[in-house]
Amino acid sequence: MADVHSREIRSYNMSKIRSKDTKPELTVRRFLYSHGFRYRLHVKGMAGKPDIVLPKYKTVIFVQGCFWHGHEGCKYYVVPKTNTEWWLTKIKGNIDKDNRSNSLLKAEGWRVIYIWECGLKRSKIDSTLTNLLTLLSK
Repeated sequence: MADVHSREIRSYNMSKIRSKDTKPELTVRRFLYSHGFRYRLHVKGMAGKPDIVLPKYKTVIFVQGCFWHGHEGCKYYVVPKTNTEWWLTKIKGNIDKDNRSNSLLKAEGWRVIYIWECGLKRSKIDSTLTNLLTLLSK
């Protein structure tokens, strides 16, 4: 199936998708800050460049987009009908990179927490953020 957009329009659309400071990431950051947590952002020297690093708690947090990281069973992870093979390869690469980063960080003694975009939707945000506080207080 052919793409519904021209190459130029598709390229423009894709260029507007952010990898840092996304709305879900900002939601988690504001929540943590309001509860007294201080953190570093996107630390380059760490595997996977975690979205949020809490050195005091030896914890990193990745705020994952359901589509980009292939969140199985999630309604927000839908395989595109155009260029399907390319997208599946791209998403599988993201998942593999996530798994490698997770292993490396855990081997270095870091606790790794993943927060999925769907967990920050209106119906689930309270339980997701309460669960995050519980995990950080352990």
